[in-house]
Amino acid sequence: MKKGFRYAIYATVVLLLTSCSSTKYVPDGTYLLDEVRIQTDNKEVKPSNLSLYLRQNPNSKWFSLIKTQLYVYNWSGRDSTRWVNRTLRKLGDAPVIYNAKETERTSEEITKAVQNMGYMGAVVEPIRQVKKKKMKLTYKVTTGKPYKVRTLKYDIHDPKIKEYMLKDSTTTLLSEGMYFDVNVLNAERQRITSNLLQNGYYKFNKDYISYSADTVRNTYLVDLTMHLNPYKQRSEDEPQNHRQYTINKVNFITDYNMLESSALNSIEVNDSLHYKGYPIYYKDKLYLRPKVLTNNLRIIPGTLYNEQDVQRTYSSFGRLQALKYTNIRFFETMQGDSAKLNAYVLLTKSKHQSVSFEIEGTNSAGDLGAAAAVAFQHRNLFKGSEAFMFKIRGAYEAVSGLQSGIQNQNYTEFGAEATVNFPRFMFPFISSDFKRRIRATTEFGLQYNFQMRPEFTRIVASAGWSYKWGVQRQRSQHRIDLLDINYLYMPWIDSKFKEEYLEKNENYILKYNYANRLIVRTGYSYTYNSAGQALMNNALVGNSYSIRLNFESAGNFLYSLAKMARLKKNDDGEYTLLNIPFAQYIKGDFDFAKNIIIDNRNSLAFHLGAGIAIPYGNATMLPFEKRYFSGGANSVRGWSVRDLGPGSFVGDGNFMNQSGDIKLDASIEYRTRLFWKFRGAVFVDAGNIWTLRDYKDQPGGKFEFNKFYKQIAVAYGLGLRMDLDFFVLRFDGGMKAINPAYQSKKEHYPIFNPDFGRDFAFHFAVGYPF
Repeated sequence: MKKGFRYAIYATVVLLLTSCSSTKYVPDGTYLLDEVRIQTDNKEVKPSNLSLYLRQNPNSKWFSLIKTQLYVYNWSGRDSTRWVNRTLRKLGDAPVIYNAKETERTSEEITKAVQNMGYMGAVVEPIRQVKKKKMKLTYKVTTGKPYKVRTLKYDIHDPKIKEYMLKDSTTTLLSEGMYFDVNVLNAERQRITSNLLQNGYYKFNKDYISYSADTVRNTYLVDLTMHLNPYKQRSEDEPQNHRQYTINKVNFITDYNMLESSALNSIEVNDSLHYKGYPIYYKDKLYLRPKVLTNNLRIIPGTLYNEQDVQRTYSSFGRLQALKYTNIRFFETMQGDSAKLNAYVLLTKSKHQSVSFEIEGTNSAGDLGAAAAVAFQHRNLFKGSEAFMFKIRGAYEAVSGLQSGIQNQNYTEFGAEATVNFPRFMFPFISSDFKRRIRATTEFGLQYNFQMRPEFTRIVASAGWSYKWGVQRQRSQHRIDLLDINYLYMPWIDSKFKEEYLEKNENYILKYNYANRLIVRTGYSYTYNSAGQALMNNALVGNSYSIRLNFESAGNFLYSLAKMARLKKNDDGEYTLLNIPFAQYIKGDFDFAKNIIIDNRNSLAFHLGAGIAIPYGNATMLPFEKRYFSGGANSVRGWSVRDLGPGSFVGDGNFMNQSGDIKLDASIEYRTRLFWKFRGAVFVDAGNIWTLRDYKDQPGGKFEFNKFYKQIAVAYGLGLRMDLDFFVLRFDGGMKAINPAYQSKKEHYPIFNPDFGRDFAFHFAVGYPF
């Protein structure tokens, strides 16, 4: 460990020394842009909001501290023909040379941005500080006094639009006394446009709304007037009121290929039918039931054009896996004095059937192994875009380290899974209108898993009925597990393993989890991510946060039936169903994560998680699959997975004993972009698990209000990540800082007495921890 610290000091010294040569490739007569700042004299105008107008930024820093990539570039020699020099320059960043023209443009853009906030007299002065060949540049912003709106008037001559604006006036963004902020004025134009697009004004856009502003002499007051410009199809036409459009006919074309045909008259169709007044055109064979098409349609003939109905239609058809693309086109038609729109819903068929193969490495039984799976998927099983999936899987691992006398030292697993996903809400006695509004998908699933270990054979069978739906542009996701049945069956246990491992130690946790068990649960989970679709589309995401809530309960209905039927209990005091004891518990989880962008290369991420599970009624313990564990790549990273807690429990080598009923987790992580695909991180984690009861096999594990905060473990470490766009490979190394398992100061605070062999844990994972 001492050698490690020595190397770290050496590396720091080397980087500091290289800083002396940071101007190695700065030509004479020019300056390295060393630092750029924005200073304002007004707390309401924040420098962070103006930083996006900077035309030049200095070389980036790792962790906002060291210009590592500039130093790497400067390590290269001047002979560019040598591969070493070319490689160093490619990995590093060339020095940013100060550009006076870019400074002038930046000053102009910041001035314009501040003036748009209402500070019409704003002045931006670039201040340059030169030391040798380095320059520090500061943009000093003097905002002056803001202009305010004294009077607000509307010049609206279209009576219908004026009526709509009056009805919606309570949500206006404009008011007398407000700052003369151009951004707010533009937002009001967009708000009015969105409202009109929902009320039939198909051709309306925000350019039809304009403003005139008159300043009052020798004051900072503005008389503001909003104007509505009349409609003109061509500049030479007579001005007229804006037309309000009604939906006339809605047509479906189900075999549209956007790559081959752009005009409607070139689409290949040879048959048609009418369903509830909707024409449906197709080629050879209609692959979707007509009812599926009309049920997902939100554009209704006879109603005013509504942009939201168009977007809802796109969203509804986008959930159908039988379709690859959806396109909606409108064509004008006049019927007397009425403006009408004919709508065409153009659908492109996806590939309905596919077979996939998977090969993976496994470590589920403690040693490396391999698994293979084959899956068949049909995305249009009943011609309603029902997605059917059938998957079989097999795995094998050679198990080592078992006690002598146990034969067949290997682990084999066979499994099968089948699911059917219906793109609609399915439940008896529910009206069709409600089903359409909720926009949920319904899934039914069956799973069977057969596991053969040297010590036992286990069968896990499950069946589920669940609903999923999302709202607010994919920011919110809901899931309801209406019924989830899991049956754990142990047909065989090795006699020696049973005698020496289960019965000899009289460990209740082991006995409970190596017995047959039935879990009948219901649950609800909610996920919110403020980034929404931007995160799904890999778009640039600013500050964001996510929330995850989960609640589930099991056994309540079965327990009520057993009490009502006055069933007898088994020797362990449990009610049974077909001689199988069932679990009973409630469980709740909460997770919060926030990402704060510092600049284009650095960010700060926070995470807080908590959970509690309470066994009661027919159970004194949770099934192992429902218990919490701590440590590992997504928890307190100074400990290996299932190696921490509960409480101050030291551990006895049995991973089942290192599980609990309560969990607390907190993390802070500073993330930085290094070079190419590599990212770096510095993190601090804290947390632990506890039990609700005082189990003799987990001494020190019970949660107590006057002790739990003293049992919170703390770890720190470094991470290296490789961002491959589709997924992230993560390598984290954590060191223990506070270890609640020990009482002596030397072992309780390993941060002051680090021992690499004792305190270090390495983790490999896919994806970020939060």
